Amino acid sequence: MRIAVASQNRRTVTPHAGRTRRFLIYEAEPGGEPQLVDRLELPKDQTLHHWGNYPGHPIYAYDVIIAGSMGPNFVDRMDRYGVEALATSETDPDTAVRKYCAGTLPTLQPEHHTHQHEGDHDHEGDH
Repeated sequence: MRIAVASQNRRTVTPHAGRTRRFLIYEAEPGGEPQLVDRLELPKDQTLHHWGNYPGHPIYAYDVIIAGSMGPNFVDRMDRYGVEALATSETDPDTAVRKYCAGTLPTLQPEHHTHQHEGDHDHEGDH
């Protein structure tokens, strides 16, 4: 299983999954210790917020995405592409992945975003 953890500073789990450009990539096997195997850095125009609801985004290749916060439309979009999306209060990426694998990751409800940008009608990018 491959798990992407939103980590803009590469040290903590960061919020706003749709706006994050940096992810830590972990590989986890049942019964094994998760391992950090890669780092993903997206160009600004490839954040999930800007990508929209189109196929082919690199994050869709992962099984799970973990972040400090995300909106319900983001969760729905990830589900459509077969990615489990979880918001958590856990701030350490390694601990978050270990807890996810153990079934003990503290999760948060998706947040409704109320801000809008000019010309932007859906902040999670579902067009």
